Amino acid sequence: MITSIVAAVIIFAVLIVVHEAGHFAMAKRMGVRVLRFSVGYPPRIFGIRYGETDYAVGATPLGGYVKMLGDEVAEEPSSGTLLGYIKELLLDLEEAGRHAKWIAKDAADEGTIKTIADELVGGIAEGTRAAAGEADGAGTAITQSASAQAVLGRELKPEERIVLEAIERAGSVSRACEILSEEKPSALVERYNAKAFPSQPLHKRFAIVLAGPASNIIFAPILMAIVFMVGVPTLLPVLGTIPKDLPAYAAGLRPGDRVVAVDGTRVKSWDKLSTLVKASDGSPIKLTVERKSANSSVGTLDLTVVPKRVDEPTIYGTKAPTWVIGVTPSGAEITQREGPFAAVRDGVAESAGMCATLFVGIAKIISGATPVRQALGGPIMIAQIAGREARQGFSDVAMFTVMLSLELGIINLFPIPLLDGGHLLFFAIEGVKGEPMKLRHREIAMQVGLFLLAILMAFVIVNDISRLVG
Repeated sequence: MITSIVAAVIIFAVLIVVHEAGHFAMAKRMGVRVLRFSVGYPPRIFGIRYGETDYAVGATPLGGYVKMLGDEVAEEPSSGTLLGYIKELLLDLEEAGRHAKWIAKDAADEGTIKTIADELVGGIAEGTRAAAGEADGAGTAITQSASAQAVLGRELKPEERIVLEAIERAGSVSRACEILSEEKPSALVERYNAKAFPSQPLHKRFAIVLAGPASNIIFAPILMAIVFMVGVPTLLPVLGTIPKDLPAYAAGLRPGDRVVAVDGTRVKSWDKLSTLVKASDGSPIKLTVERKSANSSVGTLDLTVVPKRVDEPTIYGTKAPTWVIGVTPSGAEITQREGPFAAVRDGVAESAGMCATLFVGIAKIISGATPVRQALGGPIMIAQIAGREARQGFSDVAMFTVMLSLELGIINLFPIPLLDGGHLLFFAIEGVKGEPMKLRHREIAMQVGLFLLAILMAFVIVNDISRLVG
Protein backbone atom coordinates (compact mmCIF):
# COMPACT_ATOMS: atom_id res chain seq x y z
CA MET A 1 0.00 0.00 0.00
CA ILE A 2 2.87 2.37 0.84
CA THR A 3 4.40 1.70 -2.58
CA SER A 4 1.10 2.56 -4.22
CA ILE A 5 0.76 5.83 -2.33
CA VAL A 6 4.36 6.89 -3.00
CA ALA A 7 4.07 6.03 -6.71
CA ALA A 8 0.78 7.92 -7.02
CA VAL A 9 2.17 10.99 -5.24
CA ILE A 10 5.28 11.07 -7.46
CA ILE A 11 3.28 10.62 -10.68
CA PHE A 12 0.71 13.22 -9.69
CA ALA A 13 3.40 15.70 -8.61
CA VAL A 14 5.22 15.31 -11.94
CA LEU A 15 2.02 15.92 -13.91
CA ILE A 16 1.09 18.95 -11.80
CA VAL A 17 4.57 20.43 -12.27
CA VAL A 18 4.32 19.88 -16.03
CA HIS A 19 0.86 21.47 -16.16
CA GLU A 20 1.67 24.49 -14.01
CA ALA A 21 5.06 24.95 -15.69
CA GLY A 22 3.16 25.50 -18.93
CA HIS A 23 1.13 28.33 -17.37
CA PHE A 24 4.24 29.70 -15.65
CA ALA A 25 6.51 29.74 -18.72
CA MET A 26 3.87 31.33 -20.93
CA ALA A 27 2.99 33.94 -18.30
CA LYS A 28 6.65 34.94 -17.96
CA ARG A 29 6.99 35.09 -21.73
CA MET A 30 3.95 37.36 -21.93
CA GLY A 31 5.34 39.69 -19.26
CA VAL A 32 2.90 38.71 -16.49
CA ARG A 33 4.21 38.61 -12.93
CA VAL A 34 3.87 35.18 -11.27
CA LEU A 35 3.52 35.47 -7.49
CA ARG A 36 3.47 31.77 -6.57
CA PHE A 37 4.14 28.40 -8.18
CA SER A 38 2.65 25.77 -5.87
CA VAL A 39 2.46 22.00 -5.97
CA GLY A 40 -0.48 21.22 -3.70
CA TYR A 41 -2.99 23.63 -2.19
CA PRO A 42 -2.73 25.55 1.11
CA PRO A 43 -1.75 25.38 3.87
CA ARG A 44 1.79 26.01 2.65
CA ILE A 45 4.31 23.52 4.05
CA PHE A 46 7.50 25.09 2.78
CA GLY A 47 8.89 27.01 -0.14
CA ILE A 48 11.56 29.35 -1.39
CA ARG A 49 11.35 32.74 -3.02
CA TYR A 50 13.47 33.20 -6.13
CA GLY A 51 13.17 36.30 -8.24
CA GLU A 52 9.56 37.49 -8.29
CA THR A 53 8.07 34.08 -7.46
CA ASP A 54 7.47 32.00 -4.36
CA TYR A 55 7.97 28.30 -5.18
CA ALA A 56 5.95 26.36 -2.63
CA VAL A 57 4.61 22.95 -1.63
CA GLY A 58 1.11 22.78 -0.14
CA ALA A 59 -0.29 20.29 2.35
CA THR A 60 -3.37 19.46 0.25
CA PRO A 61 -2.08 17.15 -2.53
CA LEU A 62 -5.05 17.49 -4.88
CA GLY A 63 -3.45 19.63 -7.54
CA GLY A 64 -1.43 22.79 -7.85
CA TYR A 65 -1.67 26.34 -9.09
CA VAL A 66 0.18 29.30 -10.51
CA LYS A 67 -0.93 32.54 -8.87
CA MET A 68 -0.43 35.50 -11.16
CA LEU A 69 -0.65 39.16 -10.29
CA GLY A 70 -4.31 40.12 -10.37
CA ASP A 71 -5.31 36.52 -11.12
CA GLU A 72 -8.86 36.97 -9.87
CA VAL A 73 -12.38 37.87 -10.96
CA ALA A 74 -12.21 41.66 -10.83
CA GLU A 75 -12.81 44.66 -13.05
CA GLU A 76 -9.93 46.69 -11.55
CA PRO A 77 -7.41 46.24 -8.72
CA SER A 78 -8.96 46.56 -5.29
CA SER A 79 -7.15 48.29 -2.44
CA GLY A 80 -6.24 44.89 -1.01
CA THR A 81 -4.88 43.67 -4.35
CA LEU A 82 -2.81 46.81 -4.83
CA LEU A 83 -1.52 46.53 -1.26
CA GLY A 84 -0.40 42.97 -2.00
CA TYR A 85 1.41 44.24 -5.10
CA ILE A 86 3.22 46.91 -3.08
CA LYS A 87 4.34 44.32 -0.53
CA GLU A 88 5.69 42.19 -3.37
CA LEU A 89 7.73 45.17 -4.56
CA LEU A 90 9.14 45.61 -1.05
CA LEU A 91 10.12 41.94 -1.01
CA ASP A 92 11.85 42.47 -4.38
CA LEU A 93 13.86 45.32 -2.85
CA GLU A 94 14.73 43.24 0.21
CA GLU A 95 15.91 40.30 -1.90
CA ALA A 96 17.93 42.55 -4.20
CA GLY A 97 19.57 44.16 -1.14
CA ARG A 98 20.57 40.75 0.19
CA HIS A 99 21.88 39.66 -3.21
CA ALA A 100 23.99 42.82 -3.41
CA LYS A 101 25.17 42.08 0.17
CA TRP A 102 23.92 45.47 1.39
CA ILE A 103 21.62 43.54 3.73
CA ALA A 104 23.03 40.58 5.66
CA LYS A 105 21.54 37.20 4.78
CA ASP A 106 20.39 36.67 8.34
CA ALA A 107 18.98 40.17 8.71
CA ALA A 108 15.44 38.82 8.67
CA ASP A 109 16.17 37.07 11.96
CA GLU A 110 17.00 40.38 13.62
CA GLY A 111 13.88 42.26 12.67
CA THR A 112 10.67 42.32 10.69
CA ILE A 113 10.38 42.85 6.96
CA LYS A 114 9.14 46.31 7.80
CA THR A 115 12.34 47.19 9.63
CA ILE A 116 14.50 45.87 6.78
CA ALA A 117 12.39 47.72 4.23
CA ASP A 118 12.72 50.96 6.21
CA GLU A 119 16.51 50.62 6.22
CA LEU A 120 16.67 49.65 2.58
CA VAL A 121 14.43 52.34 1.14
CA GLY A 122 15.93 54.91 3.46
CA GLY A 123 19.40 54.03 2.24
CA ILE A 124 18.36 54.21 -1.38
CA ALA A 125 16.56 57.48 -0.86
CA GLU A 126 19.60 59.00 0.87
CA GLY A 127 21.90 57.66 -1.82
CA THR A 128 19.64 58.93 -4.55
CA ARG A 129 19.51 62.42 -3.04
CA ALA A 130 23.24 62.46 -2.45
CA ALA A 131 23.98 61.33 -5.99
CA ALA A 132 21.74 64.09 -7.30
CA GLY A 133 23.46 66.69 -5.16
CA GLU A 134 20.34 67.22 -3.09
CA ALA A 135 21.71 66.19 0.30
CA ASP A 136 20.68 68.58 3.04
CA GLY A 137 24.03 68.40 4.80
CA ALA A 138 22.91 65.99 7.52
CA GLY A 139 25.22 63.03 8.12
CA THR A 140 24.12 59.72 6.59
CA ALA A 141 25.35 56.15 6.65
CA ILE A 142 25.85 56.20 2.89
CA THR A 143 28.43 58.28 1.07
CA GLN A 144 27.81 60.57 -1.86
CA SER A 145 28.70 57.78 -4.30
CA ALA A 146 25.90 55.56 -3.00
CA SER A 147 23.10 54.74 -5.42
CA ALA A 148 20.39 52.21 -6.10
CA GLN A 149 22.93 50.33 -8.20
CA ALA A 150 25.25 50.04 -5.22
CA VAL A 151 22.50 49.02 -2.80
CA LEU A 152 20.48 46.71 -5.06
CA GLY A 153 22.97 45.64 -7.68
CA ARG A 154 20.58 47.01 -10.29
CA GLU A 155 18.67 50.16 -11.15
CA LEU A 156 15.34 50.97 -9.58
CA LYS A 157 12.23 49.97 -11.48
CA PRO A 158 9.66 52.76 -12.06
CA GLU A 159 7.11 51.10 -9.75
CA GLU A 160 9.74 50.72 -7.00
CA ARG A 161 10.64 54.39 -7.25
CA ILE A 162 6.96 55.31 -6.82
CA VAL A 163 6.80 53.28 -3.63
CA LEU A 164 10.09 54.65 -2.26
CA GLU A 165 9.03 58.23 -2.86
CA ALA A 166 5.76 57.56 -1.04
CA ILE A 167 7.68 56.08 1.91
CA GLU A 168 9.90 59.13 2.07
CA ARG A 169 6.85 61.41 2.12
CA ALA A 170 4.94 59.33 4.68
CA GLY A 171 7.91 58.65 6.92
CA SER A 172 7.16 54.94 7.31
CA VAL A 173 6.63 51.86 5.20
CA SER A 174 3.26 50.89 6.66
CA ARG A 175 1.76 54.38 6.28
CA ALA A 176 3.02 54.67 2.69
CA CYS A 177 1.52 51.28 1.80
CA GLU A 178 -1.80 52.34 3.29
CA ILE A 179 -1.85 55.65 1.39
CA LEU A 180 -0.87 54.12 -1.96
CA SER A 181 -3.43 51.30 -1.71
CA GLU A 182 -6.23 53.72 -0.87
CA GLU A 183 -5.39 56.55 -3.27
CA LYS A 184 -4.35 54.24 -6.14
CA PRO A 185 -2.09 56.70 -8.00
CA SER A 186 -2.48 56.31 -11.75
CA ALA A 187 1.27 55.79 -12.31
CA LEU A 188 1.32 52.83 -9.91
CA VAL A 189 -1.91 51.34 -11.31
CA GLU A 190 -0.45 51.64 -14.81
CA ARG A 191 2.63 49.66 -13.77
CA TYR A 192 0.38 47.12 -12.02
CA ASN A 193 -1.74 46.67 -15.15
CA ALA A 194 1.36 46.12 -17.26
CA LYS A 195 2.19 43.05 -15.15
CA ALA A 196 -1.29 41.86 -14.12
CA PHE A 197 -3.04 38.94 -15.80
CA PRO A 198 -6.60 40.37 -16.11
CA SER A 199 -5.40 43.51 -17.91
CA GLN A 200 -3.47 41.66 -20.62
CA PRO A 201 -4.76 41.56 -24.23
CA LEU A 202 -7.14 38.69 -24.97
CA HIS A 203 -4.65 36.68 -27.04
CA LYS A 204 -2.09 36.72 -24.21
CA ARG A 205 -4.59 35.56 -21.60
CA PHE A 206 -5.79 32.82 -23.95
CA ALA A 207 -2.22 31.61 -24.56
CA ILE A 208 -1.36 31.58 -20.84
CA VAL A 209 -4.41 29.49 -19.90
CA LEU A 210 -4.08 27.14 -22.88
CA ALA A 211 -0.40 26.50 -22.11
CA GLY A 212 -1.23 24.32 -19.07
CA PRO A 213 -3.29 21.62 -20.81
CA ALA A 214 -1.05 21.89 -23.87
CA SER A 215 1.99 21.09 -21.73
CA ASN A 216 0.38 17.89 -20.46
CA ILE A 217 -0.55 16.83 -23.98
CA ILE A 218 2.92 17.63 -25.37
CA PHE A 219 4.59 15.89 -22.41
CA ALA A 220 2.91 12.57 -23.35
CA PRO A 221 4.76 11.87 -26.65
CA ILE A 222 8.03 13.10 -25.12
CA LEU A 223 7.76 10.60 -22.28
CA MET A 224 6.61 7.88 -24.69
CA ALA A 225 9.67 8.49 -26.86
CA ILE A 226 11.88 8.06 -23.79
CA VAL A 227 10.07 4.81 -22.98
CA PHE A 228 10.66 3.45 -26.48
CA MET A 229 14.35 4.35 -26.29
CA VAL A 230 14.80 2.79 -22.82
CA GLY A 231 12.93 -0.32 -23.92
CA VAL A 232 9.41 -1.73 -23.81
CA PRO A 233 8.70 -5.27 -22.59
CA THR A 234 6.91 -6.96 -25.50
CA LEU A 235 4.95 -10.20 -25.27
CA LEU A 236 6.13 -12.79 -27.78
CA PRO A 237 3.54 -14.72 -29.86
CA VAL A 238 4.17 -17.90 -27.85
CA LEU A 239 1.00 -19.80 -26.93
CA GLY A 240 0.07 -20.56 -23.34
CA THR A 241 -3.34 -21.92 -22.35
CA ILE A 242 -5.48 -23.32 -25.20
CA PRO A 243 -9.05 -24.30 -24.18
CA LYS A 244 -10.16 -27.53 -25.91
CA ASP A 245 -13.58 -26.14 -26.89
CA LEU A 246 -12.20 -23.32 -29.05
CA PRO A 247 -10.91 -23.31 -32.67
CA ALA A 248 -7.16 -23.17 -31.90
CA TYR A 249 -7.07 -26.56 -30.17
CA ALA A 250 -9.21 -28.21 -32.86
CA ALA A 251 -6.82 -26.86 -35.53
CA GLY A 252 -3.84 -28.52 -33.82
CA LEU A 253 -2.26 -25.62 -31.93
CA ARG A 254 -0.64 -26.56 -28.64
CA PRO A 255 0.93 -24.73 -25.65
CA GLY A 256 4.50 -23.65 -26.40
CA ASP A 257 3.89 -23.11 -30.13
CA ARG A 258 5.31 -19.84 -31.46
CA VAL A 259 3.33 -18.13 -34.23
CA VAL A 260 5.74 -16.65 -36.77
CA ALA A 261 3.28 -15.63 -39.52
CA VAL A 262 -0.43 -15.10 -40.18
CA ASP A 263 -1.45 -15.51 -43.82
CA GLY A 264 2.17 -14.81 -44.78
CA THR A 265 2.49 -11.68 -42.63
CA ARG A 266 5.41 -11.88 -40.20
CA VAL A 267 4.43 -11.77 -36.53
CA LYS A 268 6.93 -10.69 -33.87
CA SER A 269 4.62 -9.73 -30.98
CA TRP A 270 1.43 -10.92 -29.33
CA ASP A 271 -0.29 -7.63 -30.15
CA LYS A 272 0.38 -8.16 -33.85
CA LEU A 273 -1.03 -11.68 -33.70
CA SER A 274 -4.16 -10.46 -31.91
CA THR A 275 -4.65 -7.63 -34.41
CA LEU A 276 -4.42 -9.93 -37.43
CA VAL A 277 -6.84 -12.48 -35.93
CA LYS A 278 -9.41 -9.81 -35.11
CA ALA A 279 -9.05 -8.32 -38.60
CA SER A 280 -9.86 -11.66 -40.25
CA ASP A 281 -13.60 -11.01 -39.98
CA GLY A 282 -14.16 -14.73 -39.44
CA SER A 283 -12.39 -15.91 -42.58
CA PRO A 284 -10.05 -18.94 -42.25
CA ILE A 285 -6.48 -17.89 -41.50
CA LYS A 286 -3.26 -19.80 -42.05
CA LEU A 287 -0.86 -19.77 -39.11
CA THR A 288 2.80 -20.64 -39.52
CA VAL A 289 4.07 -21.89 -36.18
CA GLU A 290 7.34 -23.14 -34.75
CA ARG A 291 7.16 -26.16 -32.42
CA LYS A 292 9.83 -27.93 -30.43
CA SER A 293 9.89 -31.71 -30.81
CA ALA A 294 10.78 -34.26 -28.12
CA ASN A 295 14.49 -34.03 -29.02
CA SER A 296 14.34 -30.17 -28.70
CA SER A 297 14.62 -29.60 -32.45
CA VAL A 298 12.36 -26.89 -33.87
CA GLY A 299 10.01 -27.67 -36.72
CA THR A 300 7.64 -25.48 -38.73
CA LEU A 301 3.94 -26.21 -39.26
CA ASP A 302 1.20 -24.57 -41.31
CA LEU A 303 -2.21 -24.78 -39.64
CA THR A 304 -5.56 -23.35 -40.73
CA VAL A 305 -7.87 -21.90 -38.08
CA VAL A 306 -11.38 -20.50 -38.43
CA PRO A 307 -11.88 -17.70 -35.83
CA LYS A 308 -14.95 -17.73 -33.64
CA ARG A 309 -17.02 -14.66 -32.83
CA VAL A 310 -17.45 -13.96 -29.11
CA ASP A 311 -18.35 -11.00 -26.89
CA GLU A 312 -15.31 -9.67 -25.03
CA PRO A 313 -15.00 -6.89 -22.41
CA THR A 314 -13.60 -3.63 -23.76
CA ILE A 315 -11.47 -1.02 -22.01
CA TYR A 316 -14.62 1.14 -21.83
CA GLY A 317 -16.39 -1.27 -19.51
CA THR A 318 -18.73 -2.63 -22.19
CA LYS A 319 -18.74 -5.80 -24.28
CA ALA A 320 -18.20 -5.95 -28.02
CA PRO A 321 -18.19 -8.83 -30.53
CA THR A 322 -14.73 -9.79 -31.73
CA TRP A 323 -13.00 -12.66 -33.53
CA VAL A 324 -10.83 -15.05 -31.51
CA ILE A 325 -9.15 -18.42 -32.00
CA GLY A 326 -8.91 -19.27 -28.30
CA VAL A 327 -5.32 -18.80 -27.17
CA THR A 328 -3.57 -16.91 -24.39
CA PRO A 329 0.08 -15.76 -24.19
CA SER A 330 2.60 -17.86 -22.31
CA GLY A 331 4.15 -14.73 -20.80
CA ALA A 332 7.44 -14.96 -22.67
CA GLU A 333 8.68 -11.50 -23.54
CA ILE A 334 11.63 -9.48 -24.80
CA THR A 335 12.64 -5.85 -24.38
CA GLN A 336 12.47 -3.87 -27.60
CA ARG A 337 14.45 -0.64 -27.91
CA GLU A 338 14.25 1.99 -30.64
CA GLY A 339 16.54 4.72 -31.93
CA PRO A 340 15.69 8.40 -31.31
CA PHE A 341 13.88 9.07 -34.61
CA ALA A 342 11.79 5.89 -34.50
CA ALA A 343 11.06 6.50 -30.79
CA VAL A 344 9.76 10.03 -31.49
CA ARG A 345 7.65 8.78 -34.40
CA ASP A 346 6.14 5.92 -32.41
CA GLY A 347 5.77 8.10 -29.31
CA VAL A 348 3.62 10.57 -31.24
CA ALA A 349 1.61 7.77 -32.84
CA GLU A 350 1.05 5.99 -29.51
CA SER A 351 0.01 9.22 -27.79
CA ALA A 352 -2.40 10.02 -30.62
CA GLY A 353 -3.90 6.56 -30.27
CA MET A 354 -4.33 7.07 -26.52
CA CYS A 355 -6.03 10.43 -27.17
CA ALA A 356 -8.47 8.76 -29.56
CA THR A 357 -9.19 6.08 -26.96
CA LEU A 358 -9.85 8.73 -24.32
CA PHE A 359 -12.23 10.66 -26.56
CA VAL A 360 -14.16 7.47 -27.38
CA GLY A 361 -14.31 6.59 -23.69
CA ILE A 362 -15.59 10.05 -22.74
CA ALA A 363 -18.21 9.88 -25.50
CA LYS A 364 -19.41 6.50 -24.20
CA ILE A 365 -19.71 7.86 -20.66
CA ILE A 366 -21.73 10.86 -21.87
CA SER A 367 -23.98 8.69 -24.04
CA GLY A 368 -24.55 6.24 -21.18
CA ALA A 369 -23.00 3.28 -23.01
CA THR A 370 -20.42 2.97 -20.23
CA PRO A 371 -21.69 3.06 -16.61
CA VAL A 372 -20.34 6.11 -14.79
CA ARG A 373 -19.60 4.15 -11.61
CA GLN A 374 -17.50 1.72 -13.61
CA ALA A 375 -15.69 4.35 -15.66
CA LEU A 376 -14.70 6.96 -13.08
CA GLY A 377 -12.05 6.57 -10.41
CA GLY A 378 -10.48 8.90 -7.88
CA PRO A 379 -7.25 9.18 -5.92
CA ILE A 380 -7.60 5.72 -4.33
CA MET A 381 -8.00 4.03 -7.71
CA ILE A 382 -5.09 6.01 -9.14
CA ALA A 383 -2.91 4.94 -6.20
CA GLN A 384 -3.85 1.29 -6.72
CA ILE A 385 -3.03 1.37 -10.42
CA ALA A 386 0.16 3.40 -9.86
CA GLY A 387 1.40 0.88 -7.30
CA ARG A 388 0.66 -2.04 -9.57
CA GLU A 389 2.42 -0.43 -12.54
CA ALA A 390 5.39 0.62 -10.40
CA ARG A 391 5.97 -3.02 -9.47
CA GLN A 392 5.98 -3.96 -13.17
CA GLY A 393 8.82 -1.59 -14.04
CA PHE A 394 9.67 1.77 -15.59
CA SER A 395 7.91 1.30 -18.93
CA ASP A 396 4.59 0.34 -17.31
CA VAL A 397 4.57 3.22 -14.84
CA ALA A 398 5.69 5.63 -17.58
CA MET A 399 2.86 4.56 -19.88
CA PHE A 400 0.40 5.00 -17.03
CA THR A 401 1.85 8.47 -16.49
CA VAL A 402 1.40 9.23 -20.19
CA MET A 403 -2.26 8.23 -20.02
CA LEU A 404 -2.86 10.35 -16.92
CA SER A 405 -1.07 13.32 -18.51
CA LEU A 406 -3.30 13.12 -21.57
CA GLU A 407 -6.38 12.79 -19.37
CA LEU A 408 -5.34 15.81 -17.30
CA GLY A 409 -4.73 17.88 -20.41
CA ILE A 410 -7.94 16.90 -22.19
CA ILE A 411 -10.23 17.12 -19.15
CA ASN A 412 -8.84 20.56 -18.29
CA LEU A 413 -10.04 21.74 -21.70
CA PHE A 414 -13.66 20.94 -20.81
CA PRO A 415 -15.70 24.19 -20.77
CA ILE A 416 -16.37 23.98 -17.02
CA PRO A 417 -15.79 27.08 -14.87
CA LEU A 418 -12.70 26.78 -12.62
CA LEU A 419 -11.08 24.47 -15.18
CA ASP A 420 -8.83 25.96 -17.86
CA GLY A 421 -11.50 25.19 -20.44
CA GLY A 422 -13.96 27.35 -18.52
CA HIS A 423 -11.60 30.32 -18.68
CA LEU A 424 -11.04 29.70 -22.39
CA LEU A 425 -14.83 29.72 -22.84
CA PHE A 426 -15.03 33.11 -21.09
CA PHE A 427 -12.30 34.42 -23.39
CA ALA A 428 -14.13 33.09 -26.46
CA ILE A 429 -17.30 34.89 -25.36
CA GLU A 430 -15.26 38.04 -24.78
CA GLY A 431 -13.81 37.76 -28.27
CA VAL A 432 -17.27 37.45 -29.82
CA LYS A 433 -18.88 40.22 -27.73
CA GLY A 434 -15.88 42.53 -27.85
CA GLU A 435 -15.96 42.94 -24.06
CA PRO A 436 -15.48 40.73 -20.99
CA MET A 437 -18.41 38.96 -19.37
CA LYS A 438 -19.99 40.91 -16.54
CA LEU A 439 -18.34 40.43 -13.18
CA ARG A 440 -21.51 39.04 -11.57
CA HIS A 441 -21.96 36.46 -14.36
CA ARG A 442 -18.37 35.28 -13.97
CA GLU A 443 -18.77 34.97 -10.22
CA ILE A 444 -21.92 32.87 -10.61
CA ALA A 445 -20.22 30.65 -13.20
CA MET A 446 -17.25 30.12 -10.85
CA GLN A 447 -19.57 29.15 -7.99
CA VAL A 448 -21.41 26.66 -10.21
CA GLY A 449 -18.10 25.22 -11.40
CA LEU A 450 -16.87 24.82 -7.82
CA PHE A 451 -20.11 23.07 -6.87
CA LEU A 452 -19.87 20.65 -9.82
CA LEU A 453 -16.23 19.81 -9.14
CA ALA A 454 -16.95 19.25 -5.44
CA ILE A 455 -19.75 16.83 -6.32
CA LEU A 456 -17.52 15.01 -8.82
CA MET A 457 -14.69 14.69 -6.30
CA ALA A 458 -17.05 13.37 -3.64
CA PHE A 459 -18.52 10.89 -6.13
CA VAL A 460 -15.20 9.42 -7.25
CA ILE A 461 -13.93 9.09 -3.67
CA VAL A 462 -17.12 7.31 -2.57
CA ASN A 463 -16.89 5.18 -5.72
CA ASP A 464 -13.29 4.24 -4.85
CA ILE A 465 -14.30 3.27 -1.33
CA SER A 466 -17.22 1.18 -2.58
CA ARG A 467 -14.81 -0.73 -4.84
CA LEU A 468 -12.59 -1.48 -1.86
CA VAL A 469 -15.36 -2.71 0.44
CA GLY A 470 -17.43 -4.28 -2.32
